[in-house]
Amino acid sequence: MTSREWKTFASAGFGAALIVGLIGSAFADNMLKLTELSPNRADACFGRVYDAAHLKAHPKQKVTRIFFYYGHDPVSRPNEEPNANSDTSYNGFLTTTVRGAKAPEWAGGWCNHESEDGKSGPIRCGMDCDRTLASLKVDGKGRLILSDLSSDIYLDAGSEEELGAAEYDRQALGKEDDNFRLDPMPAATCKAEFARIDPIDPALGPPLRERLKPDQAFCYGRDYDAAHMSSHPDQLTQSIRVFRGPVELASFASAGDDANWPDGADIVVSVTTRQKGAKVTQTYSCQGEADQWRCAASSKTSNYSCDIAQKEIFLKRGANGAITLANPNSSLAIADLCSKAADGKTTSDDKVYRLEPMPQSACAP
Repeated sequence: MTSREWKTFASAGFGAALIVGLIGSAFADNMLKLTELSPNRADACFGRVYDAAHLKAHPKQKVTRIFFYYGHDPVSRPNEEPNANSDTSYNGFLTTTVRGAKAPEWAGGWCNHESEDGKSGPIRCGMDCDRTLASLKVDGKGRLILSDLSSDIYLDAGSEEELGAAEYDRQALGKEDDNFRLDPMPAATCKAEFARIDPIDPALGPPLRERLKPDQAFCYGRDYDAAHMSSHPDQLTQSIRVFRGPVELASFASAGDDANWPDGADIVVSVTTRQKGAKVTQTYSCQGEADQWRCAASSKTSNYSCDIAQKEIFLKRGANGAITLANPNSSLAIADLCSKAADGKTTSDDKVYRLEPMPQSACAP
């Protein structure tokens, strides 16, 4: 598994998690449902697809498709975060497709009236760093007028200086990409448009937090044959098991909370290495994060001379019932977690494992 592949694995879902963190935790308590956008208090959708004649007449407009969705998050994949942490507020989500692009881009923000009472006046959708997503107004025909759309809406603050003028102009929206007049559409239309951003692979199935129950044991693993080990001389792992057994179930039953599952769930990783067939075992404590479980090494079953809480592995659902374990930063006990050999990124070929379900007996201590 290459470092580029790991970067993709580790960051999947990060944008959605970030926007939920910003607009969910910071603003959900004060969120008002804007009846102008949603008179029946249901999710609302507005959009427009521009034809060739319009685009020919407006050569400085890059946007060919634009949709604004007011409602619950239409972007995130089925995720691993506990139901108790789910965002129930109404927010604004914008997606646009520009000329020549194969997929849309998107941004999200929190929308409120700009008035002291929060119930009247212009509607502004804000973003982090005090940026504006857009200003909104509904005309007499129920169409949404979307204005104040910055050309760098999908770029980081200060990107013009970092990218240079030519690259910034290439990535930014066009000079006529503002003051859009969008028609009301069924909510399903917007959801379908947002689904084009990063299509979900149906083979992945439900999140791990739904597939793996708080009170049920599980066992996943893989045994590598001689041919594989011969072709991967830098891989130390001959056999690996990831499981929850009676001890881990009892621990969660006494101190965990089903509503916050999988936060606080202990798992055990047992690895047999090619050096004399030595078997090493380590416990990790997990929490749901975006579309993966982040699991930190725990000292519950071992004594360490250092703080191992920063030693983390990641579990993610795989196709056809499998799971993937990522070990980007030398966090498996194939090396002493407090040694220099385990300091920094994983240098051996023990970064990512694709594991299949196994009978519980295969994970017996």
